[in-house]
Amino acid sequence: MPENIEKNRESTGAEALLAALRFHGVSYFFANAGTDFPPIIEAISQIPPSEIPEPVTVPHETASVAMAHGYYLVTGEPQAIMVHVNVGLANAVMGVINAASDNIPVLVMSGRTPITEQGRKGARMTPIQYGQEMYHQASLVADVVKYHYEMRYPEQAEPLVARALAAAASEPAGPVYLSLPREPLSESFPDTRIPAPSPRPAATPAQPDPGAVARVAGWLAEARAPVILVQRGDPGGALSQTLQAIATRHGIGVGEPFSVRNVMPSAHPAFLGYDPGEVLDGADLVIALDCDIPWIEAAHRPGDAVRIVHVGPDPHFLKMPVRGYRTDLAIQSDPTAFLHALDAAAVPGQTVADRVSSLRERALQRRSQVAASASGGDGSPMSAEWLSRCLSEVLGPDGVVFSELGVVAGAMDLQGPNRLFSNPHSGGLGWALPAALGAQLADRDRLTVACIGDGSYIFANPVACHQIANALELPLLTIVKNNGLWNAVRRSVRNAYPDGAAARMNTMPLTSLAPAPDYVKVAEAGGAHVEKVTSGSDLPDALARALTVIREKRQQVMIDVAVEVSDRF
Repeated sequence: MPENIEKNRESTGAEALLAALRFHGVSYFFANAGTDFPPIIEAISQIPPSEIPEPVTVPHETASVAMAHGYYLVTGEPQAIMVHVNVGLANAVMGVINAASDNIPVLVMSGRTPITEQGRKGARMTPIQYGQEMYHQASLVADVVKYHYEMRYPEQAEPLVARALAAAASEPAGPVYLSLPREPLSESFPDTRIPAPSPRPAATPAQPDPGAVARVAGWLAEARAPVILVQRGDPGGALSQTLQAIATRHGIGVGEPFSVRNVMPSAHPAFLGYDPGEVLDGADLVIALDCDIPWIEAAHRPGDAVRIVHVGPDPHFLKMPVRGYRTDLAIQSDPTAFLHALDAAAVPGQTVADRVSSLRERALQRRSQVAASASGGDGSPMSAEWLSRCLSEVLGPDGVVFSELGVVAGAMDLQGPNRLFSNPHSGGLGWALPAALGAQLADRDRLTVACIGDGSYIFANPVACHQIANALELPLLTIVKNNGLWNAVRRSVRNAYPDGAAARMNTMPLTSLAPAPDYVKVAEAGGAHVEKVTSGSDLPDALARALTVIREKRQQVMIDVAVEVSDRF
């Protein structure tokens, strides 16, 4: 328990909860408060700041989960959020879905309307405490979290926090949920009633079966064009370093179809890019490392003669009800541990030198094509490729981008892993801007960029996000890729009905964002330095000015960028 609280005193459930969060490694408590929070707020006021997580007021629930999501991506440290009963949890659900899709460990907590009407501390005092009660509040998130429970007694606080965080961080990682009625948060209990807190680490990662690894090593020796597919790595970059070395040593191509966290440097001689069709072209052995969606079956399915191996903590991705990818071998293993085992078991063959040479030629050709596609896009409006290339040129050695229908990964020159974080496959829009806020909070000196489509900017509750940046003095760079419509919807319709009536219309139904609000005024009202850029030739100077404001004034910046409508991006 906190040192300033005398021994053998009575603690409330709320005090025990906050102390347990700090003891188990949580640094920030992202909160959107309600009438269930009085015991939490009183506990924050009672306990020294060093002994509890730092409370952060987040004026919209979706932003709270996304901030914890982004913080984890750049630190590897799970954080906690708390929202107001069922209505707050309902707003947070989309963020929980995104965290579950991306295997992000986050402790999600919500109050629960008081159970009792009288006779207990914390009993009901307002009409909404009747109107907000549900029979099964946890059902709002039960389908996507790894663990959920409702706190019954105040002395349960520390054991529940410990168990929830251990479950969240154990692979496959993911969000967990605790429901917190006001009575156990308010109730006191003697500190002597329960044992002192003790560490509750995550389970150790699964190790690969040696026999399965030997089998893959044999297939690798026979392969003319082996390919490894990867979509995400660990926050520390260990997977990337291991993969780079093995790809070079054994002549294995690496592709990142539908990447959510970039793994390979753009210039690596074995990197084949992000297009699944191009990556899989000619491959005779495919190893999918923790890829929930390695390709689209209707468009890229490998031929029957291609050997396919799926590797990961859950190589069958049982959280997905329908997933029919062919699997010749499924290996339950930490991806990095598998690569080390494969490296040790691989037998150098006569084809390795040929594979290395072929990969180098393909990589050089790809980079040349990428440069050519971006070079002519500096018009008015500019191309998405030009925006992406210009942005990657200012990132420096450690800058990071959170993209949501914003940048084109293949047009960027990324110098290392974990430089580009893209929206999870769950597609809950409004993720990237608050996720970038969480990353910026983790490191205020690191250039952090949110590059998002105009539709995603609206979904992000920008008033709330800019207020957070202003209140926490976070010098975030936000770039709105403004094409005036939901282009992802438009492209989907054109792909489904290329000769249809909707594709022939000047303005496709249900896609236009006209008349658009003045986005720079929204950001300016939240304390941001703002600019509009309508011509690609002006973008490099605008980015240079933005970096000057960020570095010298420590102020957030928002740039509204006019980008042409594309059928590709």
